[in-house]
Amino acid sequence: MKIKNFEFKARVQEFEKYENLLLKLNPVDYGIDHQIDTYFNAKKGRLKLREIIGKESKLIDYNRENVHGSKKSDILLYKHEMNDTLKHILSNQMGVKVIVDKKRKIYGIENVKFHFDTVQDLGTFIEVEAIDETESFTLEQLKKQCDFYYDYFGIEQQQVEKLSYSDLLNCKVEKL
Repeated sequence: MKIKNFEFKARVQEFEKYENLLLKLNPVDYGIDHQIDTYFNAKKGRLKLREIIGKESKLIDYNRENVHGSKKSDILLYKHEMNDTLKHILSNQMGVKVIVDKKRKIYGIENVKFHFDTVQDLGTFIEVEAIDETESFTLEQLKKQCDFYYDYFGIEQQQVEKLSYSDLLNCKVEKL
């Protein structure tokens, strides 16, 4: 499945303020996931195996620039049954770059997903993704949706995180 999206990620101290703002818009509550993302040493872009504990597994190949504010991602997604074999094959052939362990509370409004993430060894974040899985939106429309919520939540520039969780964890390890 080919997907395009715009997203932003912001560091937050607590979720309550942002969650209360979001609840005023009557989002769909998708519940809480425990996600383990295993990133592999890809030659181009990023390749991760997302295991949603007790639910499903997805292999995700994506390219995204590390820039502040909302950013475009090009994504190829393959859903499959939970099975350790794929993880072992990819680990043996490519090597594991980093593992991201997070608890994610998920809400949605139409094609926009809101993630309240608690990431092991990194802290708490809110991530907003305007997603197009059906070629129904232009890139400009997706960016406009994402930017609307950036303003709605009152996100400040210093909160915005330009790096992925995997890059942040790698930076943390390199500093040790």
